[in-house]
Amino acid sequence: MAKELVVRRSLTIKAPASRVWEILTDPEHTKKYMFGCEAVSDWTIGSPLIWKGAADGVIYVKGQLLALEKERLFKFTTFDPNSGIEDAHSNYTTVTIELTPGNDSTGLSITQGDFAGMADGENRFMSTEAGWDMVLPKIKEMAEL
Repeated sequence: MAKELVVRRSLTIKAPASRVWEILTDPEHTKKYMFGCEAVSDWTIGSPLIWKGAADGVIYVKGQLLALEKERLFKFTTFDPNSGIEDAHSNYTTVTIELTPGNDSTGLSITQGDFAGMADGENRFMSTEAGWDMVLPKIKEMAEL
């Protein structure tokens, strides 16, 4: 059995969950931290969720919305259609973003994976870790403004 390859990150943001949620889901905000990509969806469970370049219109990541509980849970699948990897269910990862409201802050936790057993899984895992390590500080900074 392959070793599990799951990205896990968490941080505390000094902002209410409503502000963090806005940063996570509003395309005007997502393009500022998600490498110039806008989150595009009709925000209903089962609908597509795409991350489209604001400047070039290219779809960089696509997936499906699995769960959405305002200010609490954002869960979706992801796949890079430009990766050269087969667009098959087995090559999609699931991202789970959970918000935990506190007195004067919000806990944000991210889980993405499992990359084990996927095409080019180890490289995709390492790239995704690096990506979240760049994105999360920007989300925090934007929410705390």
